[in-house]
Amino acid sequence: MTSDATRRAAVGEPQGLVQQRLSHDFLERAHEWRRIVAECWGTFLLVVVAAGADVIGARSPGAITPAMAVVAPGLMVMAAIYFMGQVSGAHLNPAVTLAFAVRRNFPWKRVAGYIGAQVAGGVAAALFLRIMFGTVGALGATVPGAGVGAGKAFVMEVLLTAGLVNTILGTATGARNIGTNGAIAVGGYIALAGLWAAPVSGASMNPVRSLAPDLVRGHLGTTWVYIAGPLFGALLGAGLETLLVGKPTVAGTKAAQGDLGAE
Repeated sequence: MTSDATRRAAVGEPQGLVQQRLSHDFLERAHEWRRIVAECWGTFLLVVVAAGADVIGARSPGAITPAMAVVAPGLMVMAAIYFMGQVSGAHLNPAVTLAFAVRRNFPWKRVAGYIGAQVAGGVAAALFLRIMFGTVGALGATVPGAGVGAGKAFVMEVLLTAGLVNTILGTATGARNIGTNGAIAVGGYIALAGLWAAPVSGASMNPVRSLAPDLVRGHLGTTWVYIAGPLFGALLGAGLETLLVGKPTVAGTKAAQGDLGAE
């Protein structure tokens, strides 16, 4: 369905008023709990798939190849964009939420709720894997590759996340890029990043994806790499998007907030 705000934009209502209407729809309390649940559930599924691929691979050697393990999260994110993008924007990642907020496509007062839901979903996923399979495969934790120091892994996570954020923000900028093209581009980027960079840093690009297994297994030695790296990358990606595109767009705001409840 096309929202009233989007229809008004099509007939020439000033962008500022359209932004206000989209924000009003997004902050409607009747739908707030659905967005929080969507972010929690979507992040749960993402972490189960991303960390679970490593767990199952360690439990059944040879059953899951490295290529399978890095492609699976990309496919999961693509599916999540399809089934819950309209509800919450399908962030599933604190770095993405931060980037949308920095770009002014997403209200800062909603950031804590989204990140809290993402952390809860990620930790629940890590607990699920531990209950099901024990701590085999280090619960799918992301760690620097053999011979790779924490500093190099940090730089790699900054770079990869900046590219991810550019992909997400860029496909959200124009109306023709929302939906199918956006889901394919984001999922494809995640798979591509993993295919070439997983041996270096694990290609996490998501603080929750790395924090959750580390918390549940009780090893936090390199966790900072996978929190600070993606967050710095998100800021870099948002800055590059401003240089490339300019001011935030109505389409970007709709993509960031979803349009649940729009008529």
